[in-house]
Amino acid sequence: MLYRLAEIERLLDDGGPGVYVRFSAGFAADLEAGPADAESGLPLPGLPAHPLDPESWWTLPRAEWIARQLTRLPAPRHAPREGVAPERFAWLLRGREVGHGPEGDVLVADVHVVGRLAECLIEQADRLWAERFDAVLGRREAEQVSVAHA
Repeated sequence: MLYRLAEIERLLDDGGPGVYVRFSAGFAADLEAGPADAESGLPLPGLPAHPLDPESWWTLPRAEWIARQLTRLPAPRHAPREGVAPERFAWLLRGREVGHGPEGDVLVADVHVVGRLAECLIEQADRLWAERFDAVLGRREAEQVSVAHA
């Protein structure tokens, strides 16, 4: 279980393969089901995930990039609480990028599980994102793009 954004930053510093976040029922369930496109049923060459390594153009602090990526996950994205086991949760993985899924997310193969994201880490990301970014403006722009493409 990961508890702080700084832990994710340390993972990015260690020089291993990329670090990604995924929202699902966990790696075992993903293996059992096999990665597939939900709409077409076509098999995918890897698990859809979101990269946590900042893009080269990102000049703001890395923790802010990570927080922004974590807040983009579907809700509820929180880790299980004592006595409650939600069907899906946020977890980190490492692996090799093998393509892109139909929604534009990265497909990752040769997956190594890093750990789940604790409630306090998600809350830290939410606070940092709300303090640093214009969340309302970002959502409004995303909705306008969606409507323009409809």
